[in-house]
Amino acid sequence: LAFVSRPEHHSKPRYRSSASPPPTGPETKASSSTMGGPTANTTDVTSENVHGTNPQRIVEKILRTKVYATQYWKESCFGLTAETLVDRAIELSHVGGTYGGTRKPTKFMCLLLKMLQIQPDLEIVVEFVTNEDYKYVRALGALYLRCVGRPADIYRYLEPLYTDYSKLRVRTFEGWHVTHLDQFIDELLTEDYACDIALPHLPKRWHLEKAGQLGPRVNSAAGLDGDEDVSEEEEVVQEEAIVGRLKLKGGSSKKRRREEEPVAENEDRVADGHDLDIEATNALRAKLGLKPLRT
Repeated sequence: LAFVSRPEHHSKPRYRSSASPPPTGPETKASSSTMGGPTANTTDVTSENVHGTNPQRIVEKILRTKVYATQYWKESCFGLTAETLVDRAIELSHVGGTYGGTRKPTKFMCLLLKMLQIQPDLEIVVEFVTNEDYKYVRALGALYLRCVGRPADIYRYLEPLYTDYSKLRVRTFEGWHVTHLDQFIDELLTEDYACDIALPHLPKRWHLEKAGQLGPRVNSAAGLDGDEDVSEEEEVVQEEAIVGRLKLKGGSSKKRRREEEPVAENEDRVADGHDLDIEATNALRAKLGLKPLRT
């Protein structure tokens, strides 16, 4: 019998029985999508994506890495929940992103990143913003809401803070300076960069009003002077009366001035000795070659 040699088939490499194949389940996708794997810096598994990405990615990677390396993050921010975060927020004494020549992250930035990591409920964030006892807690809640909130909610909860003029200490890489909470809120609503992080895009208010998501802006300073509400017709009548009184006062003062000016001028001329008679004036003008004055 003739033996026919068959070509060797190259089979796919197999894993040894002692080695397990690489996992390919949903757990792998979840761990790969998070930053750094399942560690203390990983975003909470129950949190949702914000602006189509991981909430922590709102803070740039370089700044995130610096926050993870700080002693305050490792000691004071480890294991914080939405309830225990309040105790750390009350201890804040300034706002800001980074400070010093090496751009170290502030405690304010560490707590902001912690809020992005655990993603507290909207009710807790609203309590942060609406509280009137701790101004730095209010500033922290306002910045977090600006980063993750919907545009309508941002305007609805942050615009009332324009009437809060509390002083805030700001720590930057250039040093310390003082600002006010209303200026900080205006920076969040009008600028694209605050506390050394790039803020998500915020539509203009009139776009939301046109879309029906927001009503007209209410003046928070209305009624502070104690005046009662006056109708439009009464305002028009009051304005016309004021204008009329101003016109009468202006006319009478002008007439008084016209009557008093000639007398004052003549008195000054007589007192100074400059009121010359017509003959002497004509004689002087004749010497100068000028025409005489008419009598």
